[in-house]
Amino acid sequence: MEEFRFTVKYRVDGVLYQTHKERCVHYTIDKIISEDNIKLVIHPRADMQMLAISLDCPRVSDDSEVFFANGFQAWTTTREYRKTDVSQVYCTPMRHIAKVAEDSATCSGDYRIYPPEKGAGHFHSWTYTYYKKDGKLEFYGSTGERNGYTIFAADMAAGTFSILKDIEGKTLTAGEDYEAINVLRFEGAYDEVFDKYFAALGVEKPRIQHMSGYTSWYNYFRNITEDIIVRDIEGLSRAGDSANIFQIDDGFMTKVGDWTTLKESFPHGMKYLTDKIHAKGYNAGLWLAPFNCTIGSQVYKEHKDWLILQDGKPVRGLFARFNALAFDLYNEEFRAHIKEVFRVVFEDWGFDMVKLDFLYSQAMYPRNGKTRGEIMCDAVDFLRECCGDKLFLGCGVPLGTGFGVFDACRIGCDVAKEYGGTMVNRLKLAAEVPSAQNSIVNAIFRRHLNGRAFVNDPDVFFLRDFNIKFTMDQKLLLGFVNHLCGGVLFVSDDVGQYDDETLKYVKYFFGESDAKIVDANYVGTDDIELKFERNGVMETLKFNLKTGDSNVRDLIKL
Repeated sequence: MEEFRFTVKYRVDGVLYQTHKERCVHYTIDKIISEDNIKLVIHPRADMQMLAISLDCPRVSDDSEVFFANGFQAWTTTREYRKTDVSQVYCTPMRHIAKVAEDSATCSGDYRIYPPEKGAGHFHSWTYTYYKKDGKLEFYGSTGERNGYTIFAADMAAGTFSILKDIEGKTLTAGEDYEAINVLRFEGAYDEVFDKYFAALGVEKPRIQHMSGYTSWYNYFRNITEDIIVRDIEGLSRAGDSANIFQIDDGFMTKVGDWTTLKESFPHGMKYLTDKIHAKGYNAGLWLAPFNCTIGSQVYKEHKDWLILQDGKPVRGLFARFNALAFDLYNEEFRAHIKEVFRVVFEDWGFDMVKLDFLYSQAMYPRNGKTRGEIMCDAVDFLRECCGDKLFLGCGVPLGTGFGVFDACRIGCDVAKEYGGTMVNRLKLAAEVPSAQNSIVNAIFRRHLNGRAFVNDPDVFFLRDFNIKFTMDQKLLLGFVNHLCGGVLFVSDDVGQYDDETLKYVKYFFGESDAKIVDANYVGTDDIELKFERNGVMETLKFNLKTGDSNVRDLIKL
C-alpha cells in the first residue's frame, strides 16, 4: 500500500501545474493509507481549479487473475477480463468522433472522460473494482461519488494499478479542505467483500425484493395506443400472481419533454389506464426522461433558458433521439416545473412507480464549479425528492450515484430484437448500444448489486415468436439468466397470445429464484460458465455468448 504515488494537475491564476509533491505553495496533501482505506485530503492554500488527481502503484498480475471492469453507467458493458484480453470496446476512432458529434452513440459513455486504451491488458472500472484469483477477491470501492467519479485503471500487461478521480471542473477555495479520494479495500470471498462494502457505505437493503411483469417498449416502441395497453393489461392477467407490475413506456406523450400532454391515441387519459392496472392487482409504472426535451416540444419552445449550455450551445444528451436536449437541474423554474410533472403522474394519474431514463445527460460536462459526479448525485437526490415514497427505477445512470437511493435500477443495455444486436454493436463502436449478448453479460457480472445497492433490472426477455430474431434456445438463455441474476423481470409480449407451454415459461422466469450464485467465469473467448446451488445441488449453466447455444433446457424446472 505504501507504494502509491500521487499526481495532481491544476491551475492557479490561469497557470498550469502538475506535480507529485505533498506540500507546495498552493496546497498540502494528506496521504492516509492503511490495509483497508486509501485516502487523499487536499488542504488548499490558494484557490485551485482542479484538472486531475491520481494514485498509482505497481501491481503485477499473472495469467490466472482477472480484473473486474464496471462500466460507466447502467448500459455500459461490464465484465471480468484476463491479462490477455482486449477491452470489449476500445473505440480509438470514436474518441475523435465523440468530441465533435455530441449526438453520436458515444455521448452516453465515458469516451470524453476516460477513453479506453487499445491493446491487451488495459482496463478501467467506475466506482469499484476487484482482482479475482482462485475464488478470492482483492476489492477496492469508493465511499462516494459526490466529490467526483472514481476510476480504477489496470494495466495488467505493464503491471500497474491506478486510482483516479474525475475532478475536472472542481474549484477549491483556499482554506477549505477537500477529500479528493476515499477508497475502501477488502479481501475475501465474492459475497463476503460485497456485504462488507455496502455495510461500510451504510446502504440498507432495498425496500422491495422483486418485481415482475410487463413493459410496452420492446414490442411497440413509441407506437403504443390506449387500445394496445388495455389489451396487454388483460393479456398479462394470464400470468396470474406471478406478475405484479405493468409499465407504460415511451410513446404516450406528444413529445419528449411534454410529459403531461397525451397523444390522441390515449383519449381516456392515464388515470383510466392506471385504474385498469390496479384492478388486476398490479403496480402501475411509467417511463419518463425528466431532464430532456426534443426541439419540437412545447416546453423547449417556451423555455430555452432552462437548457444546459456548453460553450454557448445546448447540450445534446440522448443518442436514441438525436435532437434531444438537456435541462439544467440547477434552474429553479425547471425544478418547479418537473416537480409538478411528478405531482400529476403520482397524484392525478395514480402511478406507483416511475422509470427515469437517460439520467447521465444531466452530468455530461462539469459546470458551476462542480464535478460530473457531484452534479449526478445532486440530480439523483432531486429525483428521489420528487418521487417521495413512490418506487423509483433508475436507468441510463452511473450506478454509484444511486446506491441506496434507487429502489431498482437497470444494470445493462437495452435488449435488441435481434440476439446479436445492432450493427453498431457488432462493429463494437460503443459499449452502451442494445444487445441481448451484452445484457446477459451485465446481468451476470453485476449480480452482486441485486438486493444490496437496489434491485437489479437486467431488462426484458422475449418469449413471443414474431417481430424478433431469436432462436428458442436464445430466448430461454436470456430468460433464465435474468431469472437467476436479476430482481426485475419484464416482458413486452402480449401474454394473451402465449400458448400453454410458453405461459409456463413466463411464470417460471417471473418467479423469484431460490438459487445461490456461486461463481461465474469466462472459460473461452465467448464461453461462460455460471455455477449455482439449488436445493442443495450444485449446477452449472454453460453457454456460448455469441451463438446462444447452451444447456439451459436441462436446467429449467417447469
